[in-house]
Amino acid sequence: MSYEIESDALDSEVLHVIERWHRGGERLDDARFNDLALRLFSYQLRYNAPYARYCAAVRITAPRSWEEIPAVPAAAFKEAAVTTFDPAKAALLFETSGTTGGAVGRHYMETSALYDAALLAGFDRFVLTDGARLRYCNFVPNSDERRSSSLGYMMARVSEGRGDGQTRWYVRGGELLVDAFIADTRAAIAQERPLCIAATAFALMHLLEALEERKIGWKLPADSRVMETGGFKGRTRSIDRETLYARACTVFGVTSDRIISEYGMTELSSQYYASGMRAYAGPPWIRTRVVGPQRITLPHGTLGSLLHVDLANRSSCIAIQTEDLGFQSDEGLVLIGREREAAPRGCSLDAQDLALR
Repeated sequence: MSYEIESDALDSEVLHVIERWHRGGERLDDARFNDLALRLFSYQLRYNAPYARYCAAVRITAPRSWEEIPAVPAAAFKEAAVTTFDPAKAALLFETSGTTGGAVGRHYMETSALYDAALLAGFDRFVLTDGARLRYCNFVPNSDERRSSSLGYMMARVSEGRGDGQTRWYVRGGELLVDAFIADTRAAIAQERPLCIAATAFALMHLLEALEERKIGWKLPADSRVMETGGFKGRTRSIDRETLYARACTVFGVTSDRIISEYGMTELSSQYYASGMRAYAGPPWIRTRVVGPQRITLPHGTLGSLLHVDLANRSSCIAIQTEDLGFQSDEGLVLIGREREAAPRGCSLDAQDLALR
């Protein structure tokens, strides 16, 4: 079987899983997940040279279950093109924010089909459970300005496919366009047009501070919601989620269940979501282990590092070891933060030094 035929067949199989869950909520049982994960691993071992070298180095080339699949550290995406194909032919290229002047990680994808299907399915089932057509107010990098931002790409696709045609972007050239947001929000309230305010945690904090300083508060139109798209990830300024969300409820006049938290990574194709202060849930084609130093799965309630297996990462690497900390509870995945020695990274870095105007 040629590479092209095998790749297309795997894509079709994963897309079928995504579509069945998206449209009807069909889950992926343990046996089916395990079978598909092992076949994807075998495929990547043959076509992904950097990953094959890594698996050989850790002496795991024949795992018996998805839990034994070797996970590359997220930092590996800074060191090599972790792909099954020629990266020069990538349909999508996303880069981690990184620190100023530091190396960035690059996630190359051979096709946009899996990423688009995964992000829209997850967004529809976790954020748009009511099918609302919202006006998107994006405090994230504009994909027209920064094409390598996975978050900007995500919100552009969502806004285009699920919005009311009046999408707004409020990050430009390193600034938050607060005055424009105020004017647009007042107009939306007058029109009774529900909004979705999508912002990194850092940008949301700055926005709330600016509105509070101006003594501005609203009751947004019914069905409006706020989506926080990333934690502070090692920055010197931060506030806890509970305080941030309480302030957002007060300023925007929404209830806590209308605040959605999204957890994703540039190195993944899929996202987790939480409503209010609840635990995170993800789609059935991504599973997360909480592991200790030897990558042994830890019991429920035990804090450890997060290791993701994402079947939508067909053309890169399905198993990613992160520096994020959390634990599994009966309700889902609970995020705590990042390992102390980990370098700051992630979408919130885009908003660290934003000026307000």
